[in-house]
Amino acid sequence: MGAVVGAGDRRRGTAAGLFGAALLVAGTVLGSGGGAYAQPSPPAGGHSAGHGEDGKKHDGGDGDRGGDRGHDRGGDQGRNRVGAAEPTGPTGAAGPSTTPPPGTPPAGPAGSPTGTSATPAAGRPAPVAGAVLASAEAGPGAALPTAQGLQQALAAALADRNLGTVSFAVADAADGRVLYGSGENAPATPASTTKLATTVAALSLIPGDTRLATRVVKGANPGEITLVGGGDPTLTALPADQVQIGGAPADADTAPASLEALARQTAAALKAAGTTAVKLDYDLSLYAGSPQHKNYDAANIALVTPLMIDEGKVDPKSREDAPARVADPAGQAADAFAAQLKAQGITVDGKAKPAAAPAAATAPVLGRVDSPTVARLVERLLTTSDNTLAEAIARQAALAAHQPASFEGAATAVTQELARLGVPMTGVVLGDGSGLSTGNAIPPAVLVQLLALASSEQHPTLRPVLTGLPIAGFTGTLGKRFGAGSGAAEAAGLVRAKTGSLNGVNTLAGTVVDAEGRLLAFAVMTKTTAAADTARAAMDRVVARLAACGCH
Repeated sequence: MGAVVGAGDRRRGTAAGLFGAALLVAGTVLGSGGGAYAQPSPPAGGHSAGHGEDGKKHDGGDGDRGGDRGHDRGGDQGRNRVGAAEPTGPTGAAGPSTTPPPGTPPAGPAGSPTGTSATPAAGRPAPVAGAVLASAEAGPGAALPTAQGLQQALAAALADRNLGTVSFAVADAADGRVLYGSGENAPATPASTTKLATTVAALSLIPGDTRLATRVVKGANPGEITLVGGGDPTLTALPADQVQIGGAPADADTAPASLEALARQTAAALKAAGTTAVKLDYDLSLYAGSPQHKNYDAANIALVTPLMIDEGKVDPKSREDAPARVADPAGQAADAFAAQLKAQGITVDGKAKPAAAPAAATAPVLGRVDSPTVARLVERLLTTSDNTLAEAIARQAALAAHQPASFEGAATAVTQELARLGVPMTGVVLGDGSGLSTGNAIPPAVLVQLLALASSEQHPTLRPVLTGLPIAGFTGTLGKRFGAGSGAAEAAGLVRAKTGSLNGVNTLAGTVVDAEGRLLAFAVMTKTTAAADTARAAMDRVVARLAACGCH
């Protein structure tokens, strides 16, 4: 144990450096993959700089915003039905920076154009990237921890009674090989770490540069127009200067599509045709099944509809972990669009209503706005543990896999795609894409396999799963963890992990660079009667021991 402590002391000053490495590499990762998306399709009105606060959530009682913020927080012409999503760049073309060297600490959303960042906590040292990057690049050459070394390093932290029943796995991120664990093959409730499964499958099925389009098309009869939902819950009615994601202003890569921009385009097209009064309906045919999650509470998640604005929040600028949601997200969006048209000089006769039939594929497009890329949306939903956005991405995966865009179809698509990727699915049960379902089950060994896939040179398109993971002590649902007095502060900036929490359940799965520069994947899953904050702090101390040791 003396050698372990010494290694941790030698690296005491590297937290800021690794955080800086994350900032430096962030923004370079965006791959394209294969899939049922035929061609790039530039937006009719450009990617509008909209606004939309990050949907935060929690997994139910603990704070994951749908999983965790202390809890986690909450036109296609020529497109097939998967077509609410389209790639906007050449598929299969990954940039030169797509694959970081093995062992490089994954890039992060903080302070970069690739994700939703929170401002680093006051008092943290300024990031210095260069030396740490050089050290991390040597990671795969570092000796692997041994089971005996890991057992000695983790024993005291794992004995904390606040953890309750705990299962865990520690793996080499280079190949997913489990180095040490307990109950690692036993299914446990994953809470919001379910989002790792959802996002790995989605990015495997959908090109990362795909955007979700919201369109307005001509109706079947003169003077009628249809607002077509494309599955983008981040579409916003806020002015651009009021949009925040994770408490920070949105940038060009993360800014949501703007309802106002869509109304401007539509009004201009109508006026050009001599039309100043219309009837409006809205098309929700992209999704199937019930829009209501089995654990719906009108706070942690909205009704899952293909048309909504600001994730269905009553207050679109709310920064609560579980904000109040409107009863009819699609109707709210249509009413807001009608009001925007009125502001542009177009009268909408009567109240907007659901369309009697899906809009014709050949209907002329009057306006279109596009979401950020799926890669950016994945980063956002992981950083903030956004339940509503996670369910939207799960439905896009279902469409890409030719499954119904429903809770059941999405679960089938994710399960089948993970199996195709070689993930061992024994014991895995999925009922949703967000992790709000208490019936979900994933063994710790599967979670570390998902992280290893996202780290793999063979799967560069999965890298946004890593870049979206919150950074301990700095961003997203880990922004207020690993702090002074927690017993885990030395791991701040060194750990990137997805949080998860439901009543009595807490999970943490991510990556950490150990004292000798080796990138490890870990998953800790607990069931306890201890207070959520107490249980989480105990989990953080387990992970901090990984960061502090070489464990030989």
